[in-house]
Amino acid sequence: MPLEPIPAIVQKRWSELTTAELYEILKLRTDVFYVEQKVDESELDRRDRESTTEHLWIPGENGDVAAYLRVLHDEVAEHEDAHLLPGRVVVGAAYRGQGLAQRLLARVVELHGATSMLLHSQSYITGLYATFGFVAVGDEFVEAGIPHRTMFRAGR
Repeated sequence: MPLEPIPAIVQKRWSELTTAELYEILKLRTDVFYVEQKVDESELDRRDRESTTEHLWIPGENGDVAAYLRVLHDEVAEHEDAHLLPGRVVVGAAYRGQGLAQRLLARVVELHGATSMLLHSQSYITGLYATFGFVAVGDEFVEAGIPHRTMFRAGR
């Protein structure tokens, strides 16, 4: 039996998203962050619709989104010279264990590896980001009721 083809990563800006794509992205994020992880802060922070925000995802079955992340562009760096902030990295429960988050992160590094990046990782998953050259900076902190670490990746 032939293997299913691996879906390509989709990358769009806010103005390019269809209503159906936006719905599936937000459904995945709320299903995982709110229903599963019980995050206690607002998911919709208006950063999604900024013209510079990049939305990357891997399509799932039946039109859903299997995995997603966004890359924010900040004028003022929060740490050193990091103006890019990957975040909202999420994989649907039915798609975990397939390396989808790694594929998305590899794509971000491929696109932006020459630019310094900063992210706020849930503490339990810092090892994933470390494999892409991110290093923990500062102390652990609680964000949205979950322990996090700030991680920095210098541009190369």
